[in-house]
Amino acid sequence: MKDIHIKDFKIDSKIAITDLETKVNLHASEKKTEKELEKIRVKLGDLQNTMYAHGKYSVLACFQGMDTAGKDSLIREVFKDFNVRGIECHSFKSPTELELKHDYLWRHYLRLPARGKFGIFNRTHYENVLVTRVHPEYILGENIPTVHDVSDVNDAFWDQRFEEIINFEKHISASGTIIFKFFLNLSKDEQRDRLIRRLDKKNKNWKFSPDDLKERELWDEYQTCYEDAINRTSTSNAPWYNIPADDKPTARLIVAKILYNTLKEYSDMKEPELDAETYSNIKLYKSKLENE
Repeated sequence: MKDIHIKDFKIDSKIAITDLETKVNLHASEKKTEKELEKIRVKLGDLQNTMYAHGKYSVLACFQGMDTAGKDSLIREVFKDFNVRGIECHSFKSPTELELKHDYLWRHYLRLPARGKFGIFNRTHYENVLVTRVHPEYILGENIPTVHDVSDVNDAFWDQRFEEIINFEKHISASGTIIFKFFLNLSKDEQRDRLIRRLDKKNKNWKFSPDDLKERELWDEYQTCYEDAINRTSTSNAPWYNIPADDKPTARLIVAKILYNTLKEYSDMKEPELDAETYSNIKLYKSKLENE
């Protein structure tokens, strides 16, 4: 199997989205890829337990991608061996009435992981510069005092919003949150095939909406917005990773490897040691339990 190197997927310079891979060949069968994922996710689960005990870092894993990119199944498979007490997943859909009464980042702050935990954003704060940028009329629903009509949602508006997102990530990173931003990069042809499968399989019909086809017609606009967002916000403390998403097992393994290979480098992340008195009496405590 081909080695997976973080540098091959990490975006640390300006990109053109058309140059990014949507499929990569690891020279391994699907079965072998899945077996490798099983090994890595067990290691990730162990590492998360250590992080939970250490209690000084949290992890925020952000997943963005076009419809059918495989976010749900990837999250299910990569984090399957985690202790449920140490992980929380949130999916951000259209803002609720209450959320619209606050600034757009408010609901994301509320769902940040506590120290010691993994937080997963399935669709993220980037919806606020992707969907809303393709559909600027949605911004009117935020009732921002300086926005009276769509003409006010101009370049200066987006410049400010990107700056706010960068500052948001900078702030939580400085507070101990390790940020991963994964762009599940799906080809247009593969999206078509997956939408057809949703229509062909009765148990998948519920996932389909006619709006999916309307959004697909805006494919080029979304790609332009993704490219701009990634180029503006892939920073050292909150990098973006391009995850070729046309093959689901491969995408899952790449994400798992990136998470594990990055986090294992945090050498200060370790279980706390027992105090000297407790440690010196371990044999006594064990003897008491064995002789009950």
